[in-house]
Amino acid sequence: MIEGLSHITFIVKDLDRTSDFLTSVFEAKEIYSSGEKKHSYSKEKYFLVNGLWFAIMEGEPLSEKTYNHVALKVAEKDLEQYIERVESLGLEVLDERSRINGEGKSFYFYDYDNHLFELHTGTLEHRMEAYKKS
Repeated sequence: MIEGLSHITFIVKDLDRTSDFLTSVFEAKEIYSSGEKKHSYSKEKYFLVNGLWFAIMEGEPLSEKTYNHVALKVAEKDLEQYIERVESLGLEVLDERSRINGEGKSFYFYDYDNHLFELHTGTLEHRMEAYKKS
């Protein structure tokens, strides 16, 4: 039986730059750095973002951008501060897609290695209720 999400791993070109991204935008706490050791496929670092385990491993970044993404739940009152953090790093921001009233707000942006992130204020329950009403 699946108990929940274990961790999310991203392959990144520059561990230090991505560390700065994670700590600046998500207030991630670094909990491990392999340094020059390779316990897995490459050098790696681990972070906690409000209890979620993020792993980054050194390697070649994604060659193209897609809509595959990780969506993180944020309170609507906090969304603007996250937008400001992302914009201060000069990251690429996507135009907002059309939404049905009541499904929550979203903010999409790419990191330095073409990974797409979404900051979303709604829940699955909000979305399903909004879809029923449309």
